[in-house]
Amino acid sequence: MRYYIIAGEASGDLHGSNLITQIHRYDPAAAIRCWGGDRMEQAGAVLVKHYRDLAFMGFVEILANLKTILGNLAFCKKDIEAYEPDVVVLVDYPGFNMRIAKWAHDKGYKVVYYISPQVWAWKENRVKAIRQSVDKMLVILPFEKAFYARWGYAVEYVGHPLLEVVKKAKEAGPGKSLAEAPIIAILPGSRRQEVLEKLPVMLRMTAFFPNYVFVLGRGPHLDDAMLGDLLKDYPQVRVVEGRTYDLLQQADAALVTSGTATLETALFNVPQVVCYKGNPVSYQLAKRLIKVKYISLVNLIMDRQVVTELIQHEMNADNLKRELEKILAPESRAKMQQDYQQLWNLLDEGDASARAAESIVGFLTGAGT
Repeated sequence: MRYYIIAGEASGDLHGSNLITQIHRYDPAAAIRCWGGDRMEQAGAVLVKHYRDLAFMGFVEILANLKTILGNLAFCKKDIEAYEPDVVVLVDYPGFNMRIAKWAHDKGYKVVYYISPQVWAWKENRVKAIRQSVDKMLVILPFEKAFYARWGYAVEYVGHPLLEVVKKAKEAGPGKSLAEAPIIAILPGSRRQEVLEKLPVMLRMTAFFPNYVFVLGRGPHLDDAMLGDLLKDYPQVRVVEGRTYDLLQQADAALVTSGTATLETALFNVPQVVCYKGNPVSYQLAKRLIKVKYISLVNLIMDRQVVTELIQHEMNADNLKRELEKILAPESRAKMQQDYQQLWNLLDEGDASARAAESIVGFLTGAGT
């Protein structure tokens, strides 16, 4: 079978690579062409376009890069037509992939979506478009199946693919020690505007917690000059790149940007404070549109506050110091880690990538539903 897989961010590249590995297991003759990254290419796909050329987030940023985005869409459609795949598999990245889903369905291609767009957070009416354009939806969050059922759309819950990634990292161990003293991890994300807003506040914590070494997990595309300028007054802060999981296995606590990193931190059992501070215009627009109670995946999945979220003006030095002190206290740490175990149990359905690949191959061969 011929597969055309589209992922548009680093997390999609990770989960897409594991999916590709499992597709080859269930379909040894599979030919796979993809948009994604190095991991997907190493897993055996022909890489058409790298996600670093695709990742535009936030209303203002998308408007500024609209010409590039439209050009990418047009190129993608031509490339799919030239390849003539048996199925188009879309991995997250909804702004782009939802447009491809409609076009591909209208052209007669089979469409599978793996890792649902977060339509439960905003634009619920997009479920109608999904139902019309997506032949099979594979979801990774336990509440998504019930959400889609309310719209009369049957989806398949395969579990969360991060669990298998974290399990492998834990089996491999934490690697070389990153510091001699206890560690507080800083995960500031990699989007320039958000890092500029959040990281200076995070770095101020070094003055209040002198018995800890602060280690910053650098994203792969964080600007050198910008990061150097932000860190110039904090020579004691260590920076690591490509070792986020090592860092989380060694950290006592973490200051984490909202997003997938909040879930990764929880799965590594690290008490955390979730931080978000972004472009004021993008934030105000999002605030009016987003319907969910929380911004962190941990709280969303648990449907209650497990980790504290400091958002926009609340993300200041006083609040961050107070919350960091709290999660370093034994009683609070133990409670949060107990909640983390419940979170793990909710997400554990076995190997999500294998379940997804088996479902996709079965869908194409008629062996699945």
